[in-house]
Amino acid sequence: MPEGAHFVGQTITETKLYESDINVLTLYRGGKVIPNPKGNRVLEAGDKLLCYGKLEAMRGMIPSRARRRRKPQIQQLETDITAEGQAE
Repeated sequence: MPEGAHFVGQTITETKLYESDINVLTLYRGGKVIPNPKGNRVLEAGDKLLCYGKLEAMRGMIPSRARRRRKPQIQQLETDITAEGQAE
């Protein structure tokens, strides 16, 4: 849960994830792992949820910065190395 997410401050029941066929399997908070969190557990900023459900229903929960694909950094090969390999 990023800071300012609309789920922060709500309980798991109030988020209505169960109504969207999304099951919360694990809650990660700081260094703690809470398996099968109860519905009255209040979500805080920085929490991570491990959920199971339909992909279409869960897409909206992913923060926009994590959805962006990371592009690999392309490095230029040194031309000296390829020229030496052809000479031998």
